[in-house]
Amino acid sequence: MRNERMPDFVVEFGKDEERPADGRLHGPAFARNHAPIWSVIAPFLAGRAGDVLEVGSGTGQHVVDYARRTPAVTWWPSDTNPKHLASIAAWRAHAKLGNVQAPARVDLLVADWDLPVDNPLLAIVCINVLHISPWRVTENLLAGAARRLGPDGRVFIYGPFMRDSAHTAPSNAAFDASLRAENAAWGVRDTREIAAVAERCGLRIAEVAPMPRDNFTLVIERAG
Repeated sequence: MRNERMPDFVVEFGKDEERPADGRLHGPAFARNHAPIWSVIAPFLAGRAGDVLEVGSGTGQHVVDYARRTPAVTWWPSDTNPKHLASIAAWRAHAKLGNVQAPARVDLLVADWDLPVDNPLLAIVCINVLHISPWRVTENLLAGAARRLGPDGRVFIYGPFMRDSAHTAPSNAAFDASLRAENAAWGVRDTREIAAVAERCGLRIAEVAPMPRDNFTLVIERAG
């Protein structure tokens, strides 16, 4: 069914002659958002070692950039789109970083999704996924986080969000309408509804960090 499919949202390099022959793709949003997102993640990862999962890694640019900054952290990129998985592998090969694992196929449409690593996760990173996926992805992400995070683990979720059932900017309201017109299962999510799901999973939103262009990064941790 159309509303059960995860989208292909990554834009390739602009001109054929500019596209690397190794299969790397370029997400235009990366240049705009990787530094602001990192400003929220970095304080938590500083001085830590462990495993971090990125869900919906897209091109693979974020995971490679963040892995370069955290040599003691092992990063696990993932996606479901074959073109994205190929691009992640290409960025990994290009970066030649020993702390980036081969991309895994992690499907958040599946309730009992898992990752081929037994260690409790230090963190889960999710960038620009929830608004272009069915609500079940949000529920499964948080339920899986409750299963896989270590006691002091965190989930970092970046994207546009509503606050208390209201859009934070006219541009986000228009974006939400365009998403729902394209696919009725998509849409800008409300932090209040995400908080309710988190609570059912034994988690809580610890921080809602404002980002450029009316986006936010949600920081989610274990309750109590």
